[in-house]
Amino acid sequence: MAWVSLVIAGLCEMAGVAMMNQYTHDRKLRSLLLLILAFGASFSFLSLAMETLPMGTAYAIWTGIGASGGAVIGMLFYGESKDWKRILFIAIVLSAAVGLKLVS
Repeated sequence: MAWVSLVIAGLCEMAGVAMMNQYTHDRKLRSLLLLILAFGASFSFLSLAMETLPMGTAYAIWTGIGASGGAVIGMLFYGESKDWKRILFIAIVLSAAVGLKLVS
């Protein structure tokens, strides 16, 4: 269950990053509220996961999901570069997160 909470925390982190970008573009209250909600949910689920998982592993995986997910969202929805090198390094971050799960 801790791993499910950690993945949900990472997905909420991705949503928070997307809402942060959205808020910088439109400055609407709705975007700000969704940003706060997403990051609040992310921290809550991360806290749940850290009751069972080691802090270093949980934080590294949460950060990896959020960072790589934010980069992918930027490429898909905000016209950021889709250079093969970016995709390679995103894959490296994700494979490192999977590696941490395998050794935990």
